[in-house]
Amino acid sequence: MITLVLLWICMLIVNSLTYPAVITPQDPTLMIGSSLTASCLVDSDLNLKADDLFWTLNGRRLPTELYNILNSTTLSVALNNLNGSKQQSGDNLVCHSKDGRILAGSCLYVGLPPEKPKNITCWSKNMKDLTCKWVPGSEGETYLHTNYTLKYKLRWYGRDNTCQEYHTMGQYSCHIPKDLALFTPYEIWVEASNRLGSTTSDIITLDILDVVTTDPPSDVHVSRVGDLEDQLSVRWSSPPALKDFLFQAKYQIRYRVEDSMEWKVVDDVGNQTSCRLAGLKPGTVYFVQVRCNPFGIYGSKKAGIWSDWSNPTAASTPRSVGVERITGVCDPKSGEQNATLRRELKQFFGWVKKHAYGCSNLSIKLYDQWRVWLQKSHKTRNQVGKAHFITHYLL
Repeated sequence: MITLVLLWICMLIVNSLTYPAVITPQDPTLMIGSSLTASCLVDSDLNLKADDLFWTLNGRRLPTELYNILNSTTLSVALNNLNGSKQQSGDNLVCHSKDGRILAGSCLYVGLPPEKPKNITCWSKNMKDLTCKWVPGSEGETYLHTNYTLKYKLRWYGRDNTCQEYHTMGQYSCHIPKDLALFTPYEIWVEASNRLGSTTSDIITLDILDVVTTDPPSDVHVSRVGDLEDQLSVRWSSPPALKDFLFQAKYQIRYRVEDSMEWKVVDDVGNQTSCRLAGLKPGTVYFVQVRCNPFGIYGSKKAGIWSDWSNPTAASTPRSVGVERITGVCDPKSGEQNATLRRELKQFFGWVKKHAYGCSNLSIKLYDQWRVWLQKSHKTRNQVGKAHFITHYLL
């Protein structure tokens, strides 16, 4: 509210047709650290003297030590080592009569010229549009209103085009919604300008096909794998927006337990649309998300851009009903036989663990049958001991 009032005062003073006083210089633009001496000349018809005047800056009265009476109707003020403007519309330097009445005002624009924009990154949603973001130089803050303009053109021909939809993905972004060509590279750059100067970013060159991303995978379903207490099955559908285009896809899955914010990421899903998560905790609720990277569209060699994650889908693993976790179980009467068995089991289930942990497109029916048997079998001490040993190597 205060800023709006100050802006109104500044505009009112500047646009008035008659002035009881005049401030010079009027509306200067200065670099940070500059000094300024401004003077207020009062209309002689007002019967005011210089010593009847005082100055304010953004509503705060300036100390008289900064004043200097130039003549009977003119009072100056000296401002040294100016800081950046507190508002981009300019700081308000105002000359008052001793009763507080506003006589004249000037807007001070104190700041920095823009720095060269950098780190331009762009992506296309389903090859239908283009969104670009950038960083406004190393500092970013110029203390002055700075205009950023994204421009683009076909690399070898065509005229410059100006992006129109700004701030769609943050303060320094712009969206081009349509009329983009495929199979032809674009040149893209950002221009920045304010009262103290202008600059232009480096030009980047890209092909729309190389920066395609898509919607997250849809129809994500998470379900139990029979009675297996440490596994969940995840299935999803490919992005429908790209179904008519020639492309490959790779997927990632991440999951976490209900009471944790730490995600575990499965990278080796490949281009399949289903996955089995193994090595999970029994009787636990998990949240699962999937994302897609469409790459190789029409033969593009670029890596592609990951989509956003799908909405979380929850499912729980079955509760443990079988094996007790017993420590220190051994059979001293058959030590050599047990040692051989343990070596073989370690090698075999080390292999199973390697291929079943995370995501695997293998269907291991024997492993599933063994896990079900393991959960239900605890009839003898020897069986329980072996189950503990095997579980130790699987989990």
